[in-house]
Amino acid sequence: MSNTPMAASPLTRAVLEIDEYASGLGWDQPARLFALVDTARLRAQEPALASQLGQEGAQESAALTPVEQEEIPAGKPLDEFLGTIAWPDAVVGCALTVERLMLPPSAEASVPQGLSEAKLAKWVAEHPDRQEVRMTVGVLRDGTRDSALRLREKDSPTEVLTGGDLVPGLAAALSATFEG
Repeated sequence: MSNTPMAASPLTRAVLEIDEYASGLGWDQPARLFALVDTARLRAQEPALASQLGQEGAQESAALTPVEQEEIPAGKPLDEFLGTIAWPDAVVGCALTVERLMLPPSAEASVPQGLSEAKLAKWVAEHPDRQEVRMTVGVLRDGTRDSALRLREKDSPTEVLTGGDLVPGLAAALSATFEG
């Protein structure tokens, strides 16, 4: 968490920690899913795991520890995959990091109507104003949300945008994994 502001909420710190981890892996990576667990509870109940995750000496505040989950199945749409997840009670939240192409709002008016999903994706991929972005979105069981966005062209920890409402659709999909 070297670039994480200590005044930030535990969820913001976890999201930025995951963003920093993903950044270290480079671009063109698959989506990655993380369970978020209470660090103090983890140290008390699973000291060996806490040590393995480097949390044995972590501060005593309301910190969250991200635990990467198994690889997301290739070829399965992300929304379908998220619909299959059920978290145990020890998981207080979850986060996902995923790369996507984005267009600036100014390009919305030029989007052709009636394209299939595949043709729209191709159109976006070929658009001259497209931006590659890594989105890290985290949610807690209580509904708290936070996100970190990093543009490939501004790939620096000081250029990461954070906020709770940056990726509302993905945050809602992650929140739904705690329902039912």
